Amino acid sequence: MEAIIEVKELVKTYQVGEVKVEALRGIDMTIDRNEYVAIMGPSGSGKSTLMNIIGCLDTPSTGSYRLHGVNVEEMNDNQLADTRNREIGFVFQTFNLLPRADSFHNVELPLVYAGKTKRERRERAEDALSKVGLGDRMRHKPNELSGGQRQRVAIARALVNNPSIILADEPTGNLDSQTGEEIMEIFRILHTAGNTIILVTHEEYIADHANRIIRLKDGKISGEEWRNVASHNNPLGGAE
Repeated sequence: MEAIIEVKELVKTYQVGEVKVEALRGIDMTIDRNEYVAIMGPSGSGKSTLMNIIGCLDTPSTGSYRLHGVNVEEMNDNQLADTRNREIGFVFQTFNLLPRADSFHNVELPLVYAGKTKRERRERAEDALSKVGLGDRMRHKPNELSGGQRQRVAIARALVNNPSIILADEPTGNLDSQTGEEIMEIFRILHTAGNTIILVTHEEYIADHANRIIRLKDGKISGEEWRNVASHNNPLGGAE
């Protein structure tokens, strides 16, 4: 398998007043292309810090993070921003949609930053929304959509640049359990189609959808589990 993420002896220390806080204390981790990984841990375990580093939102204090063989910690701010836009699709618990923009324009936004033509933006945004079962909701604004539909828009936005990694932070945290299962079915289908998915969660039943679980405690990896995940039969267009 081709390693897409290689983390070695990763340490992240924050200065809080006169106190140094070690959020990560020597993480070693490799994630291959087309893996489906869940990162779990209690509050304070370091999972959010690790997610921010993987997502190029932060850099390590010491150690290395290689994305496609490139040392991320050596990138400048412009290179980090470009990498985030091209390589990583983010899905957040709070959706992070523009409230005054419709679904189409929310999904199109990363393509604007990427400098794509109007025609290409339209084609790719429409395709991404169709993939998550919202081909008929393109002109609806977030307040006209259910929570599950808003998260589908967020997933379409994450997909639109064809990223190497989909990084999802508690993607079902604001959804009821049935809608959460429908969202997890979308991730399953995306993984089957070849996407690399990294899921950050504290919910066991959500982590159970992944093929590999990495558990963090006190800034270190406390354990890993590999599992065969049975396919679900929920359709993408299931009822909200």
